[in-house]
Amino acid sequence: MRAGGPLARGAAGAGLALGLPAALLALWWVASAGSTNIFLPPLRVIVEAFGRVWLSGTFADDVVPSLWRLGASYGAALVVGVVAGYAIGRWPVARALTSPLLAYFRVLPAPVMIPVLLVAVGIGDATKLIVIGLGALWPILLNTADGVRAVDEVQLETAAAFRLPVWTRHRLTLRAATPQIFAGARQALGISIIVMVVSEMLMSTDGLGFTVTQFQRSFAIPEMWSGVLLIGALGFALAKLFELVERRALRWHRGHTGREEPS
Repeated sequence: MRAGGPLARGAAGAGLALGLPAALLALWWVASAGSTNIFLPPLRVIVEAFGRVWLSGTFADDVVPSLWRLGASYGAALVVGVVAGYAIGRWPVARALTSPLLAYFRVLPAPVMIPVLLVAVGIGDATKLIVIGLGALWPILLNTADGVRAVDEVQLETAAAFRLPVWTRHRLTLRAATPQIFAGARQALGISIIVMVVSEMLMSTDGLGFTVTQFQRSFAIPEMWSGVLLIGALGFALAKLFELVERRALRWHRGHTGREEPS
């Protein structure tokens, strides 16, 4: 094992991940330097607005509530989706009963539920949490069900032949479905961010979506663009954090498939 090997690979991976965004930002900076269009200000002006707006009290007032809603809704969807998806994938009766319902809700966009929830629940965090959770739920649930159904029957029969405890058999099945569960969770994270911003634009008095909309309505165009950049940066950071967790959690899977990283 070479000393510093993992560190060097990590630095190389970070360089590749940041290289294209940095190049695009540099191109944007140069191309927009002489812009006089009020709706497409120079990137320099947007960066100045970014520091003025988001490196002040606005961060705590708007970014923290958004992250709290995202984390709470996503966490609840993860728990419900894995539990329900496991039951649907493991037992054919549950799958047969829920199949028509899943076929309907899987194609129903979460923002469509906003008017219904506004009438039923009212304006408040509860409505936004439910909408974000619904957006995240279906990818997790469906991928979990597919992953559980795809578990090798020989593995299940072997566990039963050795008379392993029922809980151990369930744990082995869930572990075998983990790669598919992570695939659904990764997709759900992106959907959650989108639905969070949309819900805050339509029915909130704080949060990133609300603040960007307020900037747009007051024609504070550089500030509006700075909010767009911040949302993109937060999404990128959360995706990379999820990737780090996924790589650690699925290290056994890469070894099983012969794709483990060299040490």
